[in-house]
Amino acid sequence: MRIVASRPDPALVSLPWDRPLEEWQEYVVPVPRGLSRHVVRVIQLGRSFYAVKETPEELAFTEYQLLRELQHLGQPAVTPQAVVADRVDELPGALVTRHLPFALPYRTVFSGTLQPETLARVVDAMVVLLVRLHLADFYWGDVSLSNVLFRRNAGEFAAYLVDAETGEFRPQLTQQLREWDLEVGCENVFAELLDLEASGAVERGADPQQVVTMLREQYSSLWAALTGPQKFAAEEMWRIEERIEQLNGMGFDVDELDIVTQGSTVRIKPRVVEAGHHTRELEELTGLQVEDNQARRLLNDLAAFTAHYRLGGLDRHLVAHRWLNDVFEPVVAMIPPDQRGKLEPAEFFHEVLVHRWYLSERAGHEVKLFDVARDYVATQLGGKPEEQIPHPDGIG
Repeated sequence: MRIVASRPDPALVSLPWDRPLEEWQEYVVPVPRGLSRHVVRVIQLGRSFYAVKETPEELAFTEYQLLRELQHLGQPAVTPQAVVADRVDELPGALVTRHLPFALPYRTVFSGTLQPETLARVVDAMVVLLVRLHLADFYWGDVSLSNVLFRRNAGEFAAYLVDAETGEFRPQLTQQLREWDLEVGCENVFAELLDLEASGAVERGADPQQVVTMLREQYSSLWAALTGPQKFAAEEMWRIEERIEQLNGMGFDVDELDIVTQGSTVRIKPRVVEAGHHTRELEELTGLQVEDNQARRLLNDLAAFTAHYRLGGLDRHLVAHRWLNDVFEPVVAMIPPDQRGKLEPAEFFHEVLVHRWYLSERAGHEVKLFDVARDYVATQLGGKPEEQIPHPDGIG
């Protein structure tokens, strides 16, 4: 047996690699899983959780390298851990990835009554994921709901690629390949929604054709907003900053801008666009690593905190440290230990902010944040589903 690993976990060696994955019992954790053409299991080793997929060795090594490159580029994909090869009795190879915490397959997201707003948020997340991959010149080849995991993101969803075996990086991704990726994705999503409805997994389905149309239109709109050229008069140079601010507001940074002057007109076109604007800003200020929409909500609360205490003249890092110690961490600490697997800390904080709006609207005045957090824990948190694998000691 041979194990190739980026960050070796010695416990991987002790797993029963001499048996088919479908026969494993002692290490397997029962968590919701999406559909897969391969045998996939989530396992626990100590306090760590991994997803193991049996697949031909050549494909396992290829996908391992692709996921490493996606990770290096900061793309939303699962983290590769190891490849297992040369197993006994001609057993297939295995790809080991780190289990993505608080991640949900689409069938879990859509369980029960499929609300239109939930479907719209899933489509939004899929579009952002596909555009981000295409901006990195990555051709996916098998875009589908089954190959994605979703994490909550301040009322929205963030999508993560979990199956890259058909993908490849290109020196420059052509429009034809982008369009083909989108076409394959539309066909797969159409079929998956039909299957979801036929299986009775949801109480009310969605019109697959309408969803596919929404997917196409939103992809085209976002791609144009991020990469399309813009013309304006030479005396309107302020539009350059306006374009950058618009992209920042969408959660993207412009790393390179192509500016061409033609007589009395100016043409600008983003050349290199990178997602995660708010995430990077918040991490620089506080050290918190969260999804981009969550970061935007936390930054807004930090701005309100700064204005309320008139701290605008102080160093922003010092103010952020005070907000972290006096607001964010005490609120998050109010989550009961046995309910920490329901929501990530940043998502819990976002939910509390939303809850404050409702309570304040009902009360006719702004309700104090810590009172809101106590009320949310008492009346709302208990009804949330468990979305994180619980550790043996009960800490999520």
